Order: sequence, then structure tokens, then C-alpha cells
Amino acid sequence: MKTFKNLKITQNEKGIVRIILNDLETYNSLSSDMIKSLLSVLKILNKDQKSKVIIIEGAGKGFCAGHNLKEIKLMRNKASYQKLFSQCSELMLFITNHRKPIIAKVHGAAFAAGCQLVGSCDLAYSTNKAIFATPGVNIGLFCSTPMVALSRKVGRKQSMQMLLTGDPIKAKHAKEIGLINNYFSLIKLDKEVSKIANKIASKSNLVLKIGKRAFYRQLEMPLENAYKYTSMIMTQNMMAEDAKEGINAFIEKRLPIWKNK
Repeated sequence: MKTFKNLKITQNEKGIVRIILNDLETYNSLSSDMIKSLLSVLKILNKDQKSKVIIIEGAGKGFCAGHNLKEIKLMRNKASYQKLFSQCSELMLFITNHRKPIIAKVHGAAFAAGCQLVGSCDLAYSTNKAIFATPGVNIGLFCSTPMVALSRKVGRKQSMQMLLTGDPIKAKHAKEIGLINNYFSLIKLDKEVSKIANKIASKSNLVLKIGKRAFYRQLEMPLENAYKYTSMIMTQNMMAEDAKEGINAFIEKRLPIWKNK
């Protein structure tokens, strides 16, 4: 695996990859360099046959502070801003379209684009003291791109309250509105996230890829179209060797042996 100055990356024998944001001086901000690094490693993992589940977490005091405002302040023209925000949008889209399930593991703060990163991941778990916010409105910069991920995971009125006020919310409320799946004490967080990752990693890579792609596609379709599309996907899935193996293993009361085919 390629090395990155602002990321720590590990992969265990079960195919669980940990990507740790490691820019302590900027609270793991999504600078242009950080975005490039994340895109690069995720593209590598998208093609990697051994990786099954990806966990994104932050080093130091918190998860991610959002964009690097000092970097933004140095930008001098519209083209520079457009490049940064387009690059960030590309990252979030790539997470959604990635073949592998991606889990956000959050401690401390996840603000602005950091909150967007949490919303873009397939699953998200945090410490009970984690806080989430889209505070751009407080500095005259409405969190328009974070709004895309937020509004697709959280109800409209709850999203608008976060966006219009900029107020942070605690983990308990983040779970209640659907931004995260669950929260735990700092001591238990890693164990619980690992448990979920191990369970997902025990499934067929092929089936996970099929399911994740279909999940996000059908969400944007009218109901009738969604059923037509998912019926076609189920049919295609049934033709896979892993579907036949899974059914046989269930009937024979044994664990399946996945071929990822």
C-alpha cells in the first residue's frame, strides 16, 4: 500500500482497512492535500480484492474539523474555490459509489465537511461525547455541499435546523435523527465498530458490492421504478455462484464458503 503523510493505513487478515486522518495541527481538516490522499487510497482499495470493509477515523482530539479555513483564506480567485469544492464533492461521491462498505468512526468533533464525511459513509458510529455541526452559516459560508449528504441521511426539518443555526448536536441526538447508527463510550467504541466490521467482512464481497450500489440507486427512483430495478438486480444476483452457495449452505446448516463470484 502506498504511504501518505496525512493518513495512517492498516489492513488486517480479515480484509478490514483502517484509514486514519492524521493531520493533528489542523484537526484533520479536509484540506486539498487530505482530499487528494483520501481519493487516492480509496481508488486503490476499490480495486483491491483483499479488502472488504473500510473504517475512516481521526487521530488526535477529534474526527475532522471540515475544510482548512487557513488554506481557503489564501485562495485568490473563483477557480481555486471551485476546484476545492468540486474535489471534495468528488470524494463524497466516490465514497457513495465505492464497492466496499465504508464506516465512519467518530470521536470529538465532526464539523462542516467533516460532518459531510460522516453523512457520506454507509455507516457511522461515535463516542457518546462526539459532536456534529454544519456551522458555516456562522462565518458567512453556508454549508451547501455538506447539506447534500446531511439531507440524504437526516429529515428535512432537522437538517435545516443544523444548517440555519450552525449549532452543534450531541451523539444522542445525532442517532435519533439518523446521522449516526449508534454511539458508545470511548473505551467501547473501537470494540463495537470492529464487531460490526467483522460481521460485514464475513459476507460475500460480490454481494456487498451489488447491494450497496443498488441501495443508493433505488433511493433516487420513483417507487415503481425502484421495484423494477431491484427485481432486475435480485435476478442478476441469483445468477451468482455466491447466491447458490449461500442458499445451499443455509439448507445444509453450514457456513458458506464465498468465492466472490
